[in-house]
Amino acid sequence: MTVRRVGPESAAIVLDIVREAFGSRPPLDPPADALRETESSIATRLALGGGLVARLDGEPVGALIMDAVGDSVYLRRFGVLTSAQGHGVAGAMIQAASEAAVGRAWLRVVAREELPRTVGFWAHRGFTQTDRNSPYVELVRPVPSFHHVPTAEDMRALGARVAQDLRPGDLVVLTGDLGAGKTTFTQGLGLGLGVQGPVTSPTFVIAREHATRGTGPQLVHVDAYRLGGAAELDDLDLDTAFDDAVTVVEWGEGIAEDLADSRLQVRISRDPAAGVDPDAEPDPRTVEILRLGPRWART
Repeated sequence: MTVRRVGPESAAIVLDIVREAFGSRPPLDPPADALRETESSIATRLALGGGLVARLDGEPVGALIMDAVGDSVYLRRFGVLTSAQGHGVAGAMIQAASEAAVGRAWLRVVAREELPRTVGFWAHRGFTQTDRNSPYVELVRPVPSFHHVPTAEDMRALGARVAQDLRPGDLVVLTGDLGAGKTTFTQGLGLGLGVQGPVTSPTFVIAREHATRGTGPQLVHVDAYRLGGAAELDDLDLDTAFDDAVTVVEWGEGIAEDLADSRLQVRISRDPAAGVDPDAEPDPRTVEILRLGPRWART
């Protein structure tokens, strides 16, 4: 699958996807504005803000239009062909839109309240309802930040800076390959929170609890690599309640999200600009930080 930026030259492709995707939804009163679009109106929208087209095996299957308004980017005419649903197309387009919107503060969408599954789709992806003007519901989530991290010391420093925004009850979900720097980032969080150390990988003990040296929250550091699912994570026998601590879960994507209604999603990857030698020194990383849920929806 690929997702690419497009302009007015792709208006016919985008229009075909919009008509099929919105036409397959339940009838609405008034009808969806998207069904009144023409190739000319789509081309005008694409000329102003651009858009995205997703392809599976070379065939266009999903599209959206980006509409920049102030500090926000609205995702308009978001649609995936019925035949392509269940292949991760929607998630890939949201990720691509997040990357394209860097420099703005918010991603926003407008959904119809008569379509609770659509509203739930956006909520499941970290969007929080901020406004309702019947029959429309507006939802928002922050645009992720991307950080170039050249060294391990820089990774700890980034973790320490992120810690300044955390409070008891916050959940941090860490994702990255083996050796990506998840524990190094957590060491920085521990420094920033002022907890007792040392902070080391909890791989063989599953979870470690670090008491605070002062008045801040404690740190619960979990490694979910060997856990079979969310139920095992929820059953961990911890002395510290999640509500009283900052909880960091390595390998937690797809497992830890239900621990809280909001989370800080941190994805660490090797910087593609560094070349192909994984043993090179330094070995820089790119860190994507995404704030999801009502805790972070301060508009």
